[in-house]
Amino acid sequence: MSILVYTETENGQLKKSAFEVASYAKAVADQLGEKAVAVTINAESTNELANYGIDKVLEVKNDKLAKFSADAYAETLKNAAKQEGSKVVVLSQSANAKYLAPLLAVDLEAGYASNVTELPQTDGGFTVKRTAFTNKAFNQTSIDTDVKIIGLSNNAFGLKENKSELEKIEFEAQVSDENFGINVESIDKNTDKVSIADAEIVVSGGRGLKGPENWGMIEELAEVLGAATACSKPVSDMGWRPHAEHVGQTGKPVASNLYIAIGISGAIQHLAGVSASKTKVVINNDDEAPFFKAADYGIVGDAFEVVPKLIEKLKEFKANNA
Repeated sequence: MSILVYTETENGQLKKSAFEVASYAKAVADQLGEKAVAVTINAESTNELANYGIDKVLEVKNDKLAKFSADAYAETLKNAAKQEGSKVVVLSQSANAKYLAPLLAVDLEAGYASNVTELPQTDGGFTVKRTAFTNKAFNQTSIDTDVKIIGLSNNAFGLKENKSELEKIEFEAQVSDENFGINVESIDKNTDKVSIADAEIVVSGGRGLKGPENWGMIEELAEVLGAATACSKPVSDMGWRPHAEHVGQTGKPVASNLYIAIGISGAIQHLAGVSASKTKVVINNDDEAPFFKAADYGIVGDAFEVVPKLIEKLKEFKANNA
């Protein structure tokens, strides 16, 4: 018996979310007195998983799986779960994982709980805490099926280092041409930047920046903080920034540890999409902007004066603590 976890890769490298789901799977395994087993697909190296408590990794090497296919990946995970006798399977909440999770649930006749934020309660059952209503509320969901699938909300659990002796096993995917009927390909043109989905810090700009020519200070602040850059819907609609950076209810959801909104008034759709962020900081010259009601910290002032000073202070801090 084991807890199975799918650890995703991008361009052959394990993603940050892979280490978070690995940390979570290890904690669940400790709860239930089982081992944590990871599945990787075409990963160049799996050694880092030993830092997060993984006992065994099933390494899949298959050229057919070079591009994501929900059916083929679900088939691979199904076979791995059955081989390992896994009753709990842990996935991230990436776009790809959201495609394959329902297929895997059908294949394993499993209950699937998405947007899980905490470890399960296992006294007398199996109950998980989940976000609901676009992160405006929580609910407690009981999974009564023999096999249970958990979709862990991004940045909900964090990275927990837990050294282990990692056993590596080559695993045959056993996929057929029938598993490649539908292909969904995720494309992110900003591959040289921190992705919004994996970012612990997000710096976001709105119409208050007045034009794309002023985006340099957003990017500079993000670089100093090691953050991803994002924007509001009007900014992407006007073509100032790519749609891949649009966050909110109608864009990409954000569950970062720190979300900095600069020149964003705070429309309800935007607030719904970023409400899962743990700490929200707002910089706006309108003290009645709706975002201030949702913010943990607010600065009323001109972004063109505040942000450069903030960058200067952060650079000084980093230099003094290097």
